[in-house]
Amino acid sequence: MSGMMSGMGSVRSHNLGPADQIPPGEGRAFAVDGKQVAVFRLRDGSLRAVSAVCPHRGGPLADGTIDQHVVICPLHQHAFDLLSGCSTTGTEPLATYRVSLDGEQNLVLETGAV
Repeated sequence: MSGMMSGMGSVRSHNLGPADQIPPGEGRAFAVDGKQVAVFRLRDGSLRAVSAVCPHRGGPLADGTIDQHVVICPLHQHAFDLLSGCSTTGTEPLATYRVSLDGEQNLVLETGAV
């Protein structure tokens, strides 16, 4: 029976440390549950989190250029929507994650079923 429930994991919260480790307008990669996750701190202070590895050729998305809506892979300029993870240039979509701040201004990333 448990094999049938494998896709129904619970939500897990991960404290990634202080938000100010990411300068506004930049991203950082974190290893979470065996995956690489890119967390971006947008210039308006909002946060976004997507898979840190570009599905095209494995580019490091945390090092990509961002604006308020997209991240552009530094290797081949594939662009991805930061909210949906969808590619705007025709490649596979990214996984997206919920990220927020706790009361002490630490980044909290949620993984698992939402």
